[in-house]
Formats: sequence, C-alpha cells, structure tokens
Amino acid sequence: MRRFLVIILLCVFSFNLFSQDTLRTKVDKNFYKFLAAEGVVLSGAILYLKHEWYHDKKRVPFHFYNDFKGWNQVDKLGHFYVSYLESNVGYSILKKFNFSEKKALYFGGFQGLILETPIEFLDAYHQGWGFSVSDMVANAFGSVFFIMQQKIFNEQLIKPKLSFSKSIYSSEANGLLGKKTLISQFIYDYNGYTYWFSFSPNKIFKFKKVPKWLNLAIGYGANGMLGEFENKSMYKGKEIPSFKRYRQFYLSLDIDFSKVRTKSKFVNKIFDVLSYIKIPLPTLELSNKKMKGYFFYF
Repeated sequence: MRRFLVIILLCVFSFNLFSQDTLRTKVDKNFYKFLAAEGVVLSGAILYLKHEWYHDKKRVPFHFYNDFKGWNQVDKLGHFYVSYLESNVGYSILKKFNFSEKKALYFGGFQGLILETPIEFLDAYHQGWGFSVSDMVANAFGSVFFIMQQKIFNEQLIKPKLSFSKSIYSSEANGLLGKKTLISQFIYDYNGYTYWFSFSPNKIFKFKKVPKWLNLAIGYGANGMLGEFENKSMYKGKEIPSFKRYRQFYLSLDIDFSKVRTKSKFVNKIFDVLSYIKIPLPTLELSNKKMKGYFFYF
C-alpha cells in the first residue's frame, strides 16, 4: 500500500506544525506555506517511490492498466480511504490557516485527488504497473465523500476506518505477500486489511441513549488471495498451497475517539488520529454463506 506513505507524511507534518496557533496570520501568506508543505510531502513521497518501488522496474511508454478486479477490490477501498484522509487533513490545515470554509473545503478537500494523481502517472511509465482509471475514480470518490459530508452536514457523519492484522497466508506465499516483518506484510498483504464505515446510531437512527462516542461499523475485506486477479501456484520456484478466495462482510461496535475529550490537548490530538483506525471490538462476520462472531476482531 504505497499510498499510505503520502498520508503518513502529511499527517505527521500537519500534526507537528499546523496545530500551532502562531500560524494564524494573513491568508495570502498562509496559502504559500500550505503549497510549500504540500510540495515537501509530494517530493518526499515521489523520491521514496522512485528509489524503493520503481528502481527494479523497466521504464516504458505511458500505458493503462485495468486492475479493477484485482485483490477483490480491497485495493480500491485503500485508494478511497487514503484519499479521504488526505482530503480531511488538507481541509483541517487550511482551517488552521484561517481560510474561509468554502476555500478550505475545496482547496483542501480535493487534496486526496491532487496528491494521488502524480503516483498514478508514475505507475503509467513503469512496467508491471500502469495508469489505473479505477484507482483514479476511487481517489476522486474519497475526496468527494469528505467534501459532500462536510458541505451537507457540516461534519463527517460516516467515517472510513482501517484495521490490519497479520494474515495466515503471508507465511505460505514465499515472499509474494511480503517478508516476515509486519511492515512488509502491511505493504503487500491485502488479506490483512479490513475497511470500515463507522457511524453514530444517534446521528443516523436518531437514538438518544447511546453514548456519543459509541459507533456501529460496517466492514469489508477479503481472504485467500495469493495473487492480484487469481491465485498463483508457484512463486520464485517454490510451490504455494491452494486457497479459496472469498469476500468478508462485517458488522461491529466501534469507538469514535474524536468524541472522547480530555484536559490534555496532546491526548486529544492522539485521539483524533485514532478516530480513523478501527480498534478490536465485538464483531459479526458474514462470508462463504456462513456467519460467525468474534469477541474482539482484529
């Protein structure tokens, strides 16, 4: 999941710098600061991708790549999620810069699409990758999902979230799904991802007795994937066990940490970041026409 590098850089940069009240000066000067910050993030991400992802890839003419069916669309939700977070961060930064709501919403709200587009063009010039229209659509949806909620409700009623856990397949894939380290598997193993849409029953169903921090979450993931479109039987000269690919749907309890406030500004900021990560809580899973429950689903 290369795109997570961009959002991590942007989040860290904004968390450390743009949370300071001293940045509330004239809008015109702040806009240049914002552009400079975005340039730093983009440059860092592109340099990383160039040296870590494309160094062993042959440069080829611009070409398209249709990967819509790849990884049972888990990758597309990844694009949506990262673009949404980047748009959220972009909007928050411009609000810190004292931009108007309208300018912050549109200049900042489209940051997901803006930051992700150069990566697609890098893919388009390297063998094994390619310009993916479906990736671009997912990126656009992530930005639009943030903008429309903020514009219509003046808040994010439905928050996309992510959870990841080491899958049983990575150890059987001979490196296809990453090395033995958790970081490597986080990048390569789509079986470990679950994407969620978390919402407050108070807001959606007009319940009044549910704590404002307690949410419901609907999740999606997939398992048994040892290849983008179909499972491989061999990788690097070694046979890979056969697994069945299948989709997973979830219903779970969730906590919106942004609704949990303390007297510490630092802790509150940590909670704001955690509000976009799904923590383990009681969960129901529907897959392979069967339903099972977990006290704590990772």
